[in-house]
Amino acid sequence: MKKVNGHEIIALFEQWSPKRFAEDWDPIGLHIGQLNRQVEKVLVTLDVNEAVVDEAIETGSNLIIAHHPPIFSPMKTVWTDTPQGRLIEKCIKHDISVYAAHTNLDVAPGGVNDLLANQLGLQDVEVMSPTISDPLYKLAVFCPVSHAEQLRSVLAQAGAGAIGDYIGCSFTSTGTGRFIPSTGAKPFIGEIGKVEEVEEERIEVVLPGPIRGKVIKAMLAAHPYEEPAYDFFVLDQRTEEFGLGRVGNLPEKMELEQFAFFVKEAFDVPAVRVVGNSQKQIRKVAVLGGSGSKYIKAAKRKGADVFVTGDMDFHSAQDAESIDLAIVDPGHHVEKVMIKGVAEYMRHLAHEKGYEVSFIQSEIDTEPFRFIF
Repeated sequence: MKKVNGHEIIALFEQWSPKRFAEDWDPIGLHIGQLNRQVEKVLVTLDVNEAVVDEAIETGSNLIIAHHPPIFSPMKTVWTDTPQGRLIEKCIKHDISVYAAHTNLDVAPGGVNDLLANQLGLQDVEVMSPTISDPLYKLAVFCPVSHAEQLRSVLAQAGAGAIGDYIGCSFTSTGTGRFIPSTGAKPFIGEIGKVEEVEEERIEVVLPGPIRGKVIKAMLAAHPYEEPAYDFFVLDQRTEEFGLGRVGNLPEKMELEQFAFFVKEAFDVPAVRVVGNSQKQIRKVAVLGGSGSKYIKAAKRKGADVFVTGDMDFHSAQDAESIDLAIVDPGHHVEKVMIKGVAEYMRHLAHEKGYEVSFIQSEIDTEPFRFIF
């Protein structure tokens, strides 16, 4: 097992939940401390308050991965006699670093919104409100026929040529390559100052932008030529769409009142708020963690019978009622599903890499509301 620092852990995390998934306004990333130190234990939490920092101290965790950024608005001063200043001071004194993954973790496949959809048992799940899709690229590289099969294999292993459920996809055409090695060259084929003709294959593969650097590096390392000839083209095709919220179907229809009780049990909350006719038939469900008032129309456009989200305000609830979209509001704190989800996912990734680090699930309840019945 390999001992690792914070940079290596966060690099692993961002392979799953990259920063580019986050909204422009979202202050994600490292908030407190540094990543250039060895990390043996990571505490995963929804929020960071002083009790959570104390938990990190008690468990020996020197890195916290949180969903909600502890410093949301820019700070001009750090006064250590205020709750926020005291929290920052305690983290620094105990060498605890804090990293926040907010809307990028909402968007990431397997992130907060997929965890919520899974908790509800939704089927045929798709993105509710797309926020990002990258263009596809095509790489065309010229290679001597003798090395073409090996190069195709290397490109496939680097992730190029994946189309839907198919991998290793490529197209090949043959032709004659010509070149003259000049003084100083160390040609794989040919002699200095002489025209060389080589039977070559043009290998074409598609790939998403985020792995472009990885594919180029692999291609250059495997190519026999000193100066490989290759081209990149931007395609009109886009990669898979990523975005906020999820929409899916229940295995069987429920009336709204029954569904509301189901949500209450699924998310282990003491109460839910409901908008809509209690006898309305529910099959298609939209769900979005956090505050979803702004996404009522997005849920309706996807054909949802009900929208499960938190922090629904009065006027947005009226708007939803007017377009016959039922609402079940279990509160913002249901995003706590990310604690177990992130810890388990990161344990899996770390195990695959052989990292000697453990991920601890926070047991601090950060729900500020209490319910009186």
